[in-house]
Amino acid sequence: MTQTRRRVVVTGAGGRIGRAITPRLPGSWDVQGTDLTASEGISILDITYPDACRAAFANADAVVHLAAVPNPEASWARLLPANVVGVYQVAQAAVSCGVRRLVLASSLHVVSAMSDQTQVRVGDPPRPANLYGATKAWAEALGAWVAGTTPTSVVALRIGYFAPERPDPASVPARELSAWLSPRDAAELVRAAVEAVGFDFVVANGISANRYRRADLTETMQQLGYRPVDDAWSSP
Repeated sequence: MTQTRRRVVVTGAGGRIGRAITPRLPGSWDVQGTDLTASEGISILDITYPDACRAAFANADAVVHLAAVPNPEASWARLLPANVVGVYQVAQAAVSCGVRRLVLASSLHVVSAMSDQTQVRVGDPPRPANLYGATKAWAEALGAWVAGTTPTSVVALRIGYFAPERPDPASVPARELSAWLSPRDAAELVRAAVEAVGFDFVVANGISANRYRRADLTETMQQLGYRPVDDAWSSP
């Protein structure tokens, strides 16, 4: 008897993180990438359209929602369609389609107004230093609402400083080094967020196994089974 492959839809698959992690996701998954522009392996999806979201998410086991405007300096007008309306439409469509797990890309910008001398933890309430961080706090609140009122469980990933290459400690500020998330660990984080069981709603910190950590990983590793391996301060 052939086991059904886990169908996972990734929004924003053409973005920096999406392009980096999609080839690294488990080969046992049936991954469908979506974005505003079609390319090889990626179909078109405008997340502000509910009917389009429902069509894309039909029969999906999980939706990994990466699509967003990732600019901490963006204006409200620029952020509103994708980061506010879009995440709502994605969440609603996931629920309508009976998706088991919704993974939302949040950001450490949710707590970016906290002191650099304080290691942030998943239980810290939102304290954004910019409007972008505030929209990610909205995504987390939306996820909590979905998880608390529907059968769809949610993981909100507070992603740190994602960079495709290991940053140079001589030229990158310590705050960003300590929050670095490598492509390999980003894919592992998404795998863990999709496959972990035993909860309705989890906020998880998303950084690599850096020697000095802006965000604590204890709960993320325990709850999701996340196992990062890269370190911003170590050679490959």
